[in-house]
Amino acid sequence: MSESHKLPELLCPAGSEESLLAAIEGGADAVYLGGTQMNARMHAGNFDPRQLREAVKRAHIYGVKVYLTLNTLVTDRELTACLDAARDAANAGVDALIVADAGAASLIHRAIPSLELHASTQMSGHNSLMGAELKSLGFSRMVVAREISERDLAALVASSPIETELFIHGALCVSHSGQCLFSSMVGGRSGNRGDCAQPCRLPYACAARGRGSKSPKESYPLSLKDLSLAAHTPRLIELGISSLKIEGRMKSPEYVYNTARIWRRLLDENRAATREELRLMADAFSRSGFTDGYFTGRVDDSMLGVRREADKQISRGVEPFGGLQKKAPVRLSCRVEADRPVSLTLQAGERKVTALGEPPQQAITAPMTAEAVERSLSRFGGTPFAVSAATVTVGEGLMLPVSKLNDLRRRATEALLETYAPNPVSEAEWKPCRPIGKRAGICSARFRWAEQITPRAQAYFQRIYLPLERFRAPANGVLLPPVIFDGDLSQVEGMLRDAREKGAVYAMLGNMGHLSMVKKAGLIPVGDLRLNIANGETAALYEALGLDEMILSPELTLPQMRDVGGNTAVVVYGRLPLMLLERCVARSAAGCDACGRDAAQLTDRRGAIFPILREWKHRSLIVNSLPTCMSDRRDALVRNRLENQHFLFYTETPREVDRVIDCFGAGKPLGEPVRRIAN
Repeated sequence: MSESHKLPELLCPAGSEESLLAAIEGGADAVYLGGTQMNARMHAGNFDPRQLREAVKRAHIYGVKVYLTLNTLVTDRELTACLDAARDAANAGVDALIVADAGAASLIHRAIPSLELHASTQMSGHNSLMGAELKSLGFSRMVVAREISERDLAALVASSPIETELFIHGALCVSHSGQCLFSSMVGGRSGNRGDCAQPCRLPYACAARGRGSKSPKESYPLSLKDLSLAAHTPRLIELGISSLKIEGRMKSPEYVYNTARIWRRLLDENRAATREELRLMADAFSRSGFTDGYFTGRVDDSMLGVRREADKQISRGVEPFGGLQKKAPVRLSCRVEADRPVSLTLQAGERKVTALGEPPQQAITAPMTAEAVERSLSRFGGTPFAVSAATVTVGEGLMLPVSKLNDLRRRATEALLETYAPNPVSEAEWKPCRPIGKRAGICSARFRWAEQITPRAQAYFQRIYLPLERFRAPANGVLLPPVIFDGDLSQVEGMLRDAREKGAVYAMLGNMGHLSMVKKAGLIPVGDLRLNIANGETAALYEALGLDEMILSPELTLPQMRDVGGNTAVVVYGRLPLMLLERCVARSAAGCDACGRDAAQLTDRRGAIFPILREWKHRSLIVNSLPTCMSDRRDALVRNRLENQHFLFYTETPREVDRVIDCFGAGKPLGEPVRRIAN
């Protein structure tokens, strides 16, 4: 394998101790696992501090790296615990942390600068500009969005200043990672906090609005097949991706072992999977088979699939994982010389230890042979080691009891194992960061269409945003597309320049990787709720990066929003965006006409209706069935010092827009079912 086509790391899930062993046995180069808090798979087995130390030691013996996931949003009151968890992980010897909260990452990097940081897929990294921003914040790698195509992936890898990690097998979230609020807003279980209830796996009726009495058939329009890029292994190697990642911390050890061992073979042999290998991986786990739709650009209904009873039955028949059989290779060197202590040296990779024993005795009858000494010293039994090469030198006419040789081997093995004990990390001097800006009373709103912006709205809102592709007066701000792949950067840069010439002053962005484009266009950057700002550290970070104002995560309670402080705003009205889909759901169910008119909807089993809106590049945006509304709760907002307000107008008519403004002006309820921000 040439240096330009160096094999990428094979990164496997370890949701439990047995799955860790399965990953090692299957040939993983690295594993990722979670602790008992702040990881996105809180219902996996996970590892307490003692188990984590043992897991890291075991993995390192086999030359396998360990990455710990701290990949959930963190509130202000959890920052200390988050830093403690990072410190424990560093002292356990983990090789890197996978982090989703930008503020938590900033805090960890200041306190423990030697600890490597990888940006979780929850940070929505999808272009090379994101890589540049992350590098400046201390990250060495980012996990790339699963929705990326081969073309955009090639551009990202070629231009990113940090390593890239790509999911190549396992379950797919239908929403862009870090951009899903469905489970949180509808079911009270936050995917961004590690407690997703997977509403995407449920049935929905999907149709155009206004179909009359005709009832559309229920289906599974949000449930995707599992991902597998096993047909593209040579291309993945050629692209120069640093790490290929298998999903599955909630899956069985059998899944981990079988998937890892096949991918290990594909990488080592630089080839695509055979039909039989794909079948074996599907037997371990699949949802009606696999998809490579995002990678190949075939983003359509062929990607849909559910976990059928037949799939489950096949998986139950997979042979149970037989435990870790693999041994770590060691080189053995022993010298037995007259009048000198016996020496035994064991070397595993760069680790090398030597143990000394008593000098040998003169043999009375049968002297020792080198073969006999090697045989005795090579019996590593229940240890994780096995001799890969041995050099034994024995002087003439010497002997040493076998018990002495066994003791020598035992002490050398213990000394070698001790080298895997982690060294305590040193902590740098650091200070907590808080945002310093504060302007009260800014009222802003986003609209889908310019026709929704009434004269009353123009008078009520200081900042009015329209989607970049539909920007025109009377708006003074643009709303950037949530996802801008490398192939779209030049087009968006041109659209930003045009918008500025037409009077745009502000640009609302929902991704760190879009910031440099906004600055280059000469617009004032404002942070969208998609940035998932949940604590003061994150707000201070984005403030330092130049954001003029930031909308807080709608998953926070009012007191949690108060704790953040700074020049932050709260969504006080509107249907919150629940999912951002790369696939156009509306076009599939209701046709392009309904998609273009924002006239499609999902209906769940309880009858709740979720409008589907067309996003830029024919993506789908699913918004909540109920609007959030705090029109009659101004006292609660004031009590929590939340003065800056933001409104979302997606489906409202001009008359409805004015009615909302009137209710807020009078402090009256909207008069229909709404969602509240929790106290």
